[in-house]
Amino acid sequence: MNTTDIRSKIHQVVTSIIPLDKAEQEHIRFVLDWIESGSEIFRIEKPATPETHLVSYFVIASPYMDQILLVDHKKAGVWLPPGGHVDPGEDPKEAVRREAKEELGIEAEFFSDKPLLLTVTKTVGNIAKHTDVSLWYLLKCDPHQSLDYDLNEFNQIRWFRIDEIPFEKSDPHMKRFLQKMSHHKNLMVNCAIEADKWT
Repeated sequence: MNTTDIRSKIHQVVTSIIPLDKAEQEHIRFVLDWIESGSEIFRIEKPATPETHLVSYFVIASPYMDQILLVDHKKAGVWLPPGGHVDPGEDPKEAVRREAKEELGIEAEFFSDKPLLLTVTKTVGNIAKHTDVSLWYLLKCDPHQSLDYDLNEFNQIRWFRIDEIPFEKSDPHMKRFLQKMSHHKNLMVNCAIEADKWT
């Protein structure tokens, strides 16, 4: 896929996101303007060039969405969902597949093909300061599955029940993501109930 096509596809993906609140409305507008401006949207040089660039996050949830996996990120110094920079010309969903394999040794199993949340965040921790435009995807995994995580990037990984997530030491948008995950879970339950009526 050429650069123009992938930019157009990412623009469509961002447009399709239903905003949770005013903050996400503003982030979506910012990102659409950013893509339309012709600015470089991919990180083309480490550690942080250009200063604003695209990231794919993936929150891994248990099948019933009552637990999520977070990683104790060495550079950021906080508990985060796994993920990473989207390579130049790469589809953000394919970046999730690549990072899931590289960081955790698993094949990505998506709850939804589209990202649930879009955020624009200034980075923290022991890294070159920059702005991440993050597409948050939702993946499914059995908490009992063995994960071969990247020891160079993470101190440890851990499954957290929804009521025990360390929000004060995590991404500032984690609570907002969980709101959207809960909404997604309710939609799935309602769809299953409706399907049951017709079987």
